[in-house]
Amino acid sequence: MSIRLPLPPRVHSRQSLRAALGIVLLLPLGACATIRQDEIGVKTRFGRVASGPLQPGAQLLIPGVNAVLRVPSRVVNREVRLEMPTREGLNVSAEVSILYRARPEQVARILEKSGLRYEEDVIIPVFRSAAADVSSRYMAKDLHSGTRSGIERAIKDQMMSVLDARGFEVETVLLKSIRLPADLARSIEEKLEAEQRSEQMRFVLDRERQEAERRTIEATGIRDAWAIIAQGLTPSIISYQSIEAFRELARSPNAKVIVTDGKTPMLLNADSGDDASVVRAAPSGGSASLSAPTAPTPGARRVERPLSPLPPGTP
Repeated sequence: MSIRLPLPPRVHSRQSLRAALGIVLLLPLGACATIRQDEIGVKTRFGRVASGPLQPGAQLLIPGVNAVLRVPSRVVNREVRLEMPTREGLNVSAEVSILYRARPEQVARILEKSGLRYEEDVIIPVFRSAAADVSSRYMAKDLHSGTRSGIERAIKDQMMSVLDARGFEVETVLLKSIRLPADLARSIEEKLEAEQRSEQMRFVLDRERQEAERRTIEATGIRDAWAIIAQGLTPSIISYQSIEAFRELARSPNAKVIVTDGKTPMLLNADSGDDASVVRAAPSGGSASLSAPTAPTPGARRVERPLSPLPPGTP
């Protein structure tokens, strides 16, 4: 059994003093609110907005009387998934980002008119309405083309026509992901493939057309060259070419039979028998050509001798 002894009066006074000091020290801490750097705050009195906007830092409050409501001052990124109707009556699944912020000078009005749940009660409904209204003016394929940026600007402008008066500023609307219906996506892919094949065929046709032009130019150059050569052929040049043909034949080490009328040389290979070939030197080309053996030319003389250059007119 334990017996409690009464404390001296001095002990009671010390404990009361400590408790009072603790209450005095904790009272300012409980009556202080902190607003962060990326926030805007307003002070309320008995639930109604009393002052604001408040700058970042510590704010003194009266417990039970005052409170601080905070609103982000930074740009807020809200992602929304929705079905967007198109002009042809299709629903396109889309993922959209809304970048918006509350104007600092109108925070008190935002809290009075829209409350702290302004994003769910105001921003998102206005966006869904504007997105459906704008997308219904365009075809589904436009969401994947260069018209996409125009759709984003149109949604932003229509949202600002409603949210500007409420103290919000929409910086931009971004169409991040567009998922078309399977049948439409397949038809668009087939169309793109057909366009690619058409471009490839156009390239092939252009290449063949250029090749035809190249060949035409080449043939024209050859024709003109032969026309110039034909104009320059004279009896003297033909005689000179005949002499050159005899010289080419003379350089051969084999024994040959030459049948000539004095103007055009003919060469008969004596070692090949009846199946021998006759080589006639072309007057204009300067080189010999093979032909089947023929009978001697009437009036021509057959001469069998070692091959040597013969001037024109030699019997």
